[in-house]
Amino acid sequence: MKTIGLIGGMSWESTAQYYRLLNELTRERLGGLHSAKCVLYSVDFAEIEELQTAGRWTEAGEVLARAAESLAAAGADLLLICTNTMHKVADQVAAAVDVPLLHLADTTAGAVRAAGLDRVGLLGTAFTMEQDFYRGRLAGHGLEVLVPDAPGRAVVHRVIYEELCLGVVREESRAAYREVIAELVARGAQGVVLGCTEIELLVGAADSPVPLFPTTALHARAAVDAALGPDAPSGPPPRTP
Repeated sequence: MKTIGLIGGMSWESTAQYYRLLNELTRERLGGLHSAKCVLYSVDFAEIEELQTAGRWTEAGEVLARAAESLAAAGADLLLICTNTMHKVADQVAAAVDVPLLHLADTTAGAVRAAGLDRVGLLGTAFTMEQDFYRGRLAGHGLEVLVPDAPGRAVVHRVIYEELCLGVVREESRAAYREVIAELVARGAQGVVLGCTEIELLVGAADSPVPLFPTTALHARAAVDAALGPDAPSGPPPRTP
């Protein structure tokens, strides 16, 4: 198995989900006591959020590029940026190392296309919903991308930073997200991309009348597939204690 390098901490709540999923998926694929070979560089999200808010994206990219260099030096064979928003600096990070970077938007777009859809709603931070670095990447795969109206975007963004990144999950916020999803579906969305890794802590399939595309889960599965390769054997089922 190749070693997966994780640039995490943005927030650590979702990075913990990455770690869990990578290990569960590896065990699912190989069976028994198998777990993922991975190394993690977890940044201080407060520092990154300050740079985001100030629009100092190049500096934020430098922080993540140094993390990528550390992971490559530690033996990572492929890299994940464990956040949708910071894929704004994905090219800067990828250019810093020789290790391949598995782009989250490409993985997500592949899942949407495999489902036979071509028009999706996108939920995420304001940066992800309003800027072109992510929407344009999805559009490059032939997808039409819809985002919530301004009040909807404000609600989605606020809940991410003020609640989910702090591990707070509120029923009223789940209800608000359901309303935003319903509005996207009414405008023609055939599916909805959960384009922030924390959103999966709040909503799931039961909260949407159309398919959801959970980017954390999709990214983790793609990483395990890349690390194991298509010919990895399937092991025996897990042992019962």
